[in-house]
Amino acid sequence: MTKIGDLVVRKSYGKDVTFRVEALERSQAIIKGTEFRLLADAPVSDLVPVTSDIPTGKAKQARIKAQQTLQRLHQDRHSLDAQNQAILGTDRSVSGTGIGAHSYFEVPGMVLHLDGDPLYLQKSLDLYEKLRVPAQGHYVHEKTMADALYRLLPSVRPDIVVITGHDGVLKNRINTDLYSLASYKNSRSFVEAVQIARQYERNFDSLTIVAGACQSHFEALLQAGANFASSPGRILIHALDPVYIAAKAAFTSVRDTIHITDVLSHTVSGIQGVGGIETRGSYRIGLPKFQELSQLNVVPSAT
Repeated sequence: MTKIGDLVVRKSYGKDVTFRVEALERSQAIIKGTEFRLLADAPVSDLVPVTSDIPTGKAKQARIKAQQTLQRLHQDRHSLDAQNQAILGTDRSVSGTGIGAHSYFEVPGMVLHLDGDPLYLQKSLDLYEKLRVPAQGHYVHEKTMADALYRLLPSVRPDIVVITGHDGVLKNRINTDLYSLASYKNSRSFVEAVQIARQYERNFDSLTIVAGACQSHFEALLQAGANFASSPGRILIHALDPVYIAAKAAFTSVRDTIHITDVLSHTVSGIQGVGGIETRGSYRIGLPKFQELSQLNVVPSAT
């Protein structure tokens, strides 16, 4: 007997993706992907229970790629630190002043993450914290994201905006026109949110926008002003792909352009899942490193 919270796979799709049952209504179930940003309905008769969340098939491959991507981000951080030390160690303006190569502080890009799914939002925030990316997250229904951004952008003033949740090409249509926003579950809402963000900041290097979810209208999102978007091949994207791109932007120097082929090839979904345009990073370093104020021997001078 299928129950809410059960882990299941679909017989009709070759049991390739693991889902969790979110709701039941008579003979139909609402199911949510555990690895992919996919919200779907399915006949209960099509569902097969699984005993654990250990992925198989496509989901197993996705989890392995996700671990590799996370390792790559950590390697990039080490490379960035070495690059910073080399620059400061050879900079004549700081040499001989007591400012060592290790005495800088970091200002990574600030992320504002809007998500139409509370579970994926929490997973995303956990990953931002693990990667030490400053981030503020909000669970917002896809249809109200434009209004939410209009309110949040002036107060949060982020460097990077992530607009994601659930989407997909609508089924049971006689003629599915992939060029039309009407053929997608939430792409129109994502496009409206991107337009609001781009009206707030028109410079593509001052505000990096990452938008879309599974099977989203990639071309419409880019035309609305997104720097990175899903999904060129109208495929499912991994739940954390938008986070990986945002983290890459947050820790790419403002002196450098994000290497598109590098960042896209290391997302779980690959270049058919996410695409984008040339964009500068949001990461800065500063001098000198913050000191422990309680240890300073300061003589007061103000009256």
